[in-house]
Amino acid sequence: MQFPEYRPRRLRRTEALRGMVRETRLHVSDFIYPMFVVPGRGIEDPIASMPGQARLSVDKAVETAQRARDLGVPGVILFGIPEKKDAVGSEAWDDKGVVQTAIRELKASAPDIVVMADACFCEYTSHGHCGVLTGGELDNDASLENLARVALSYARAGVDMVAPSGMLDGFVTACREALDEENFDQVGILAYSAKYASAFYGPFRDAVDSAPGDGDRRGYQMDPANSREAVREVALDVNEGADVVMVKPAMTYMDVIRAVADDVSLPVAAYNVSGEYATLKAAGERGWLDYDAAVLETLTAIKRAGADLILTYHALEAARLLAKEP
Repeated sequence: MQFPEYRPRRLRRTEALRGMVRETRLHVSDFIYPMFVVPGRGIEDPIASMPGQARLSVDKAVETAQRARDLGVPGVILFGIPEKKDAVGSEAWDDKGVVQTAIRELKASAPDIVVMADACFCEYTSHGHCGVLTGGELDNDASLENLARVALSYARAGVDMVAPSGMLDGFVTACREALDEENFDQVGILAYSAKYASAFYGPFRDAVDSAPGDGDRRGYQMDPANSREAVREVALDVNEGADVVMVKPAMTYMDVIRAVADDVSLPVAAYNVSGEYATLKAAGERGWLDYDAAVLETLTAIKRAGADLILTYHALEAARLLAKEP
């Protein structure tokens, strides 16, 4: 195939032709919408570093989830911001906690929406690390015991999927065994299998006040320079019983998404994280790019890289944009 007999532009000439040969199709059913839930009622507290996003009380979270469902977004993932924090993050497994309350009210009001809950401790601990500290270091196995408590608490509330995100060794096994022993074998696990120590988490940490008080999380989150390690991490989680595996962040790790998608047969999720969202928002607000076009291009690229599911703060606006497409 060579010019002039072959002319690739023939199939780009009209929108109808381009649509017929389009290789990757973004759909609203690909999206999962993250929400930040806080105690109280009637609260919708804007997050300065994430324009368009807010900390929501449970009643407002329910309203937002219903809007997401009406737009065709099939699922949400909840992040809790507790009233008080302590050294082990004990409010994370409180059956009356804000996430547990949100799960119950969401499933009661919108039983058809998939409710996922992030299972980590950084929002709940006074030191901002993802578990129990011993001698200033994250104690992996002690943290697993508490993670199992969180998974069970979410399951009792009616969650569809638990999402362990602390990059603890054995975190899928801890959740799966705890759930199965209590007859919650129907509850799925979305594993943050390849979560990198990224600079793009800043707005999220601002939203939930979870920046570590001392040190950082590079001792348990992955080195951004590594890709083969991600494939090994994912394989471990598959063997431990994960139902969905995830790469986080998405935009700067599309090569990793592709490597994982090529290596496993499970659904692959990608988290289009807060800093990626804020970057497009800031550029769009300044008129430096066409924000709507950039959102759809970014999400399409993440899917093209191999993601089956995309956790994204753009979900609601992207759903509206897709509905306008011919």
